[in-house]
Amino acid sequence: MGEFTIKMPDVGEGVAEAELVEWHVKPGDPVREDMVLAAVMTDKATVEIPSPVTGTVLWLGADIGDTVAVKAPLLRIKVAGEGGEASATPMPETVTIEPAEEQSPVATVESPPPVESKTPAHAAPVVRLEVQTPAEKPLASPAVRLRAQEGGIDLRQVSGTGPAGRITHDDLDQFLARGTHQPAATPAGLAKKTAVEEIKVTGLRRRISEKMVLATSRIPHITYVEEIDVTDLEDLRATMNGSRKPNQTKLTILPFLMRAMVKAIGEQPGVNATFDDDAGMITRHGAVNIGIATQTPAGLTVPVVRHAEARSIWDCAAELVRLAEAARTGSALREELSGSTITITSLGAMGGIATTPIINHPEVAIVGVNKIMTRPVWDGSQFIPRKMMNLSSSFDHRIVDGWDAATFVQRLKVLLETPALIFIES
Repeated sequence: MGEFTIKMPDVGEGVAEAELVEWHVKPGDPVREDMVLAAVMTDKATVEIPSPVTGTVLWLGADIGDTVAVKAPLLRIKVAGEGGEASATPMPETVTIEPAEEQSPVATVESPPPVESKTPAHAAPVVRLEVQTPAEKPLASPAVRLRAQEGGIDLRQVSGTGPAGRITHDDLDQFLARGTHQPAATPAGLAKKTAVEEIKVTGLRRRISEKMVLATSRIPHITYVEEIDVTDLEDLRATMNGSRKPNQTKLTILPFLMRAMVKAIGEQPGVNATFDDDAGMITRHGAVNIGIATQTPAGLTVPVVRHAEARSIWDCAAELVRLAEAARTGSALREELSGSTITITSLGAMGGIATTPIINHPEVAIVGVNKIMTRPVWDGSQFIPRKMMNLSSSFDHRIVDGWDAATFVQRLKVLLETPALIFIES
């Protein structure tokens, strides 16, 4: 029998470490060649790690949420014979089979070193031997704990037959079948809830957390809110959607805003910039690469519509739909999730009256779209119903002065309230 040690692969772009976000196997599980074993996340993408061999998982070298260095041991697999089933086909150069006298220093999959008396600190297995004493909290999954709580069962009275004495659903069934359990009386009125759920912050949620802390701790925000009358814009949008071609994407308000931003940036180029505050360097970008804050099942991501200055309003709409779908399904490419120079954030119908958007570091501006509502507006002689919407925009006050921020937003107001101006070439 032999063993393979699979190391954290080099995922490119100078990444020295990655966060482990998912295990697809556990010790004792059989695996086959090319089966996905784990997933790791870098700042740019999630990468799946396949198995190069067929065998059985012996050991896992990290917990979910751990940061693992490139080339650090990730897991070990027991294979049959010298090379396992994978020896029937030529093995890649990065694979070393045990026993072997030498190991390649750059191998991503290699034979393990001789067994030592203790496990290296950086490779603590996921499954640990634990000794349960009466004073300790009983080992059980959240689902088992919830069932016990709802049934009034004291888990300290239940014997666990799972690994390390873990209590399973079968253990609860056997405990109830013995008839020794006396369920607590259920109060007729309101009952207290004492359940506590602990959720480790990992993966994309950790990335979002780090990004928000970076932005709010380093960037002094100034937020400017302006009311926009979008009645004429909404009429134009309805007309254009009514006459669009079968291959054209339905227009929302965002493509109009994108084209308005392109025109306003032409007059206020300072808002289409990034700021390296460590180097003290502002970079103004000719390309208008607009990030679109998009909610996905995993959390908030920001796919990027590149070169909005070179796209028609229909092209902007089509690219928005394509990128949003890619972000939600997790199929967006690395380059589609980076490189923005200014960002739009919108909650659609849930957009509220006003918001205080957080700038997407290292950018210096973000434009927030609030919901459209019909409000009575005084026209000088009477109140008339108009479709109104607020823009809530934040700026890096180190780079963008209040006057410049207001000038930019007021230009957007003029363009959106007179939408024909959006289509007039400068």
